[in-house]
Amino acid sequence: MAEIGKTVLNSGWLAARSTDVDLTGVQLTTTHPPSGPSSPWMTAFVPGTVLATLVENQVLPDPFYGLENKSIIDIADSGREHYTFWFFTKFQCKLAVNQHVDLNFRGINYSAEVYLNGYKKVLGKGMFRRHSLDVTDILSPNGQNLLAVIVHPPDHPGKIPSSGGQGGDHEIGKDVAAQYVEGWDWMTPIRDRNTGIWDEVSLSTTGPVKIMDPHLVSSFFDDYKRAYLHATVELENRSGWVAECSLSIQVETEVEDNICLVEHLQTQQLSIPPGARVQYSFPEIFFYKPNLWWPNGMGKQSLYNVTIDVDVKGYGESDMWNHLFGFRKIENYIDSATGGRLFKVNGEPVFIRGGNWILSDGLLRLSKKRYQTDIKFHADMNFNMMRCWGGGLAERPEFYHYCDVYGLLVWQEFWITGDVDGRGDPISNPNGPLDHDLFMLCARDTVKLLRNHASLALWVGGNEQTPPDDINAALKHDLRLHPQFENGNGNFSLMEENSLMSGADPSQYLDGTRVYVQGSMWDGFADGKGNFTDGPYEIQNPEDFFKDNYYKYGFNPEVGSVGMPVAATVRATMPKEGWKIPVFKKLDSGYVEEVPNPIWEYHKYIPYSKPGLVHDQILQYGTPNDLDDFCLKAQLVNYVQYRALLEGWTSHMWSKFTGVLIWKTQNPWTGMRGQFYDHLLNQTGGFYGCRSAAEPVHVQLNLATYCLEVVNTTSEQLSDVAIEATVWDLEGICPYYNVHERLTIPPKKTLTIAAMKYPESENPKPVYFLLLKLYRMSDYGILSRNFYWLHLPGGDYKLLEPYRMKKIPLKITSKVSSQGNAFEVVMKVENTSKKPNLENQLDKNSFCHKDVNGDCDDNTHNNQQASFFQKINRCFSRESNSSRVVEINGADVGVAFFLHFSVHASKKESKEGEDTRILPVHYSDNYFSLVPGEIMSIKMAFEVSPGVTPRIRLNGWNYDDDLTVL
Repeated sequence: MAEIGKTVLNSGWLAARSTDVDLTGVQLTTTHPPSGPSSPWMTAFVPGTVLATLVENQVLPDPFYGLENKSIIDIADSGREHYTFWFFTKFQCKLAVNQHVDLNFRGINYSAEVYLNGYKKVLGKGMFRRHSLDVTDILSPNGQNLLAVIVHPPDHPGKIPSSGGQGGDHEIGKDVAAQYVEGWDWMTPIRDRNTGIWDEVSLSTTGPVKIMDPHLVSSFFDDYKRAYLHATVELENRSGWVAECSLSIQVETEVEDNICLVEHLQTQQLSIPPGARVQYSFPEIFFYKPNLWWPNGMGKQSLYNVTIDVDVKGYGESDMWNHLFGFRKIENYIDSATGGRLFKVNGEPVFIRGGNWILSDGLLRLSKKRYQTDIKFHADMNFNMMRCWGGGLAERPEFYHYCDVYGLLVWQEFWITGDVDGRGDPISNPNGPLDHDLFMLCARDTVKLLRNHASLALWVGGNEQTPPDDINAALKHDLRLHPQFENGNGNFSLMEENSLMSGADPSQYLDGTRVYVQGSMWDGFADGKGNFTDGPYEIQNPEDFFKDNYYKYGFNPEVGSVGMPVAATVRATMPKEGWKIPVFKKLDSGYVEEVPNPIWEYHKYIPYSKPGLVHDQILQYGTPNDLDDFCLKAQLVNYVQYRALLEGWTSHMWSKFTGVLIWKTQNPWTGMRGQFYDHLLNQTGGFYGCRSAAEPVHVQLNLATYCLEVVNTTSEQLSDVAIEATVWDLEGICPYYNVHERLTIPPKKTLTIAAMKYPESENPKPVYFLLLKLYRMSDYGILSRNFYWLHLPGGDYKLLEPYRMKKIPLKITSKVSSQGNAFEVVMKVENTSKKPNLENQLDKNSFCHKDVNGDCDDNTHNNQQASFFQKINRCFSRESNSSRVVEINGADVGVAFFLHFSVHASKKESKEGEDTRILPVHYSDNYFSLVPGEIMSIKMAFEVSPGVTPRIRLNGWNYDDDLTVL
């Protein structure tokens, strides 16, 4: 007897090109199954794509390395048959009487025929739809089943113009599929157009009655003190007799690690006629003061486990479904003060600071582990929203799971883009895909797949374009709001509450709780009218972000810039020809043009100069000598650029702006633009610039006015706080020290405190450091710390070049805990150089406790409320627990500048260009600087492969000896 529930079929697959297989699907699944990975069969990457399988088996080179993608034949030249593949596997499944089993495909691109034990099933077209096949009657009596799937590429894969372009020749827009695959100005073309079984394959075993697509909705009254859980479910009776059912819903919450409390249990009795499919809504379940789900930086991400179970009389448990559910209410509307779209969660306005997201990997090698790293990185940057761009994916439930856990609101677009669906070069077809009914089928199915996630905040019709009129009208109708969510504030009168509760149950809607906006530049985004008023996408003067005339509209859905990775990533992803840095070509205008090598150009490098507008930002630090020098200086610029972008936007919080989304946070391949971490999962300096700027409570310098500002995005007033401002020169002298005391910062406010007196004082230094600390006066607990390097107007940072010769003494105390292959390391770094006799008492950096979002243990339901490092602390048995002190001697006094840790595999010898890094690593901070006397603790967590010993290195502006500190 098979166990009730889902069995994932994610291993044991084989693949072969269809033209290399002389057998039919019937033969493959009866008399002539492949015996193993021998020609033409190879081990298959499922879930994944044809190209992922070919690369994994080294049939093709890595298309993301150097210029190798050019050597791979494009589907436009090979024909669709070249990328039409068979996928084969075996599985065990033997049913008992009255059991039923479905074979489920959560995503196939683009169409397929399925053969099981000699029987054929044809799957409909469309990349973004689920397929569920009742295979009960065709399972093998002996339990050994043979499954073969032939997968066909998109019907209109298109051609890639010699000039490249946004979405190639736009033919892919005729299909309901991801559009980025024909290439973009940030992406190389994907040669197989992502053909394959790209998402989960599973078997679901049930008894006579099956549960389908439950919908959970929370509603609030009395200022969020009273809440109701609404639940509607579809039930199908697959038996030939009336099913007498006991249908139950249980809601539980974790009160301590692995200890759960059942909050509610409700059971209903119902009869389902034979062969019938019915919809059933539970009576509303009442909660008093439930734990609410909040976005990152606003509170905890409380999640309840909801289980729906159906028992059938005379049979027993027939089916069960469960989901983590967050009680929260998301509203958004056009703000009258700014014209931007304003988001509220649980009645509190949220100033949006987030990023645009395409997908994890261009070959769709998607995994739960990768998703967890991706989403946690965004939370680490203090972001609170991710926009799933319309040319990419309808993201997967695993993506949304981690957005739920880490508090990232999600704006999900459907599969329309301006370049492919109405504009572009050549001009594209504005009527969207050829099959509008298929588009809507995929859209409705996607809504059902994702709608129960707390993080899902907004549906949008398309990127820089609206869907065709009929699709747009259908989406507006299907995604209309339930009356309770049209303009509710969680504070209804009793009469209003009774009226709303007596109407249609909100869980009976397709969604009913989230606003639908027709396009990314409409209705409160950009100019609100669909004109090209997002962007720009290039290097900027940092001070410009703060100016009143920088951006006219209230919410910018896309503004982008540079994203050079570190040198180790360049060496790991390119041959030596790609290690050459750009040629700096000085123009008659005095500006410099960067000319990158052909490999960088292929990988979409964005220059650090914009002749006529922005002088080269890397050359401000001196002409780079080699790749390492160039990349280090690029990280300085990355940090400054993105910190200034977010600080500039936050400087105008609510007065001019309601939010901003950066284009983009990462690349689904080894691209060299618009990213905060690279495809290998190494963070750039921009990552930590964002992390600093997007703190919920933040002290900053307005680079346009040189005024000190305090940002308070929380709902709590800050009282009796102070700012300490210190200036340090390159000789280690502190020429300026000032404290602004007894400040009160209102909630949801950016407050200007005072103008900086330096550098207006006598004899200002041409290059200097500024350290700002916002602290509580009661105990000197630091709420925010922000470190700047600055030059006088019209100057540059070239004096920092000789500063690299300074030898600043450091003391580094390390504490290491490990369990198995997982490590937690705390590095306490102290600048031990002698400091001037100042009255400040903040040099120890005693940071206040903050509610940070934690890590997720999939065995529990709500332990994400604990801090990431606290969580690791609890689970470590101290299998290894060691500490070490390293002293770095130096006779100089001054700032230890731009320090950064990296983790490596310990090797006695390594080849030139060999990448020894251990990735990913979660750092509490990096690319940090310490003034004389300062101490900072840096926490890091990572995993190593079995048998690998990690080593931690420290580098910095004036530490270039690759010092090993562990």
